[in-house]
Amino acid sequence: MSTVPILLRPASPDLADYLAADDVIDHHHPQVRALALRLRGDSVESGARAAFEYVRDEVAHSADAGRWSGAHRASDVLAAGDAICHGKAHLLAAVLRAQGVPTGLCYQRLEVLHGLVAVHWPGGGWVRLDPRGNRPGVDARFATDPARERLAWPVDPAKGEYDHTTVHPATPPVLLAALATARPGRTGYGHLPLDL
Repeated sequence: MSTVPILLRPASPDLADYLAADDVIDHHHPQVRALALRLRGDSVESGARAAFEYVRDEVAHSADAGRWSGAHRASDVLAAGDAICHGKAHLLAAVLRAQGVPTGLCYQRLEVLHGLVAVHWPGGGWVRLDPRGNRPGVDARFATDPARERLAWPVDPAKGEYDHTTVHPATPPVLLAALATARPGRTGYGHLPLDL
């Protein structure tokens, strides 16, 4: 499925910011590093594809699994085995950064604020990936070309939905504060901001 690519804008001009570890994208954590090493392929692309498919397929989306870990830090998501889209995006960003792939966070304003990652490909620019997890009617795929992005949901402007175009090197503070209020077992998205 081809789409008209949107122009993504990095919040920082320094690609090193998209390789850094922090408290949420904690790719220095031993289990995150071990996973990144295990998934590393014979090329940057094959390792990135394996990381995307692992997070998309092996880490459950909380709503689909009926388990709500409340995890949002990458290492906590890996340990819990489930998270909402933001936690899954943080884990994918951590694994990709541990593999040396510049990765940022980006968002869609749907009924809720949906979390994605954006990967910087040399010569190709930024491409979004949606590790949310597939289910009937949802078929997100790996891409290295913006024209071939395949996210879980396309935005519907008639519903007031839109794509944020900024690629953030770290979780925006308003979202981070909201994610910190999540508690294991508490279902739903009521704790999330509707927008950034």
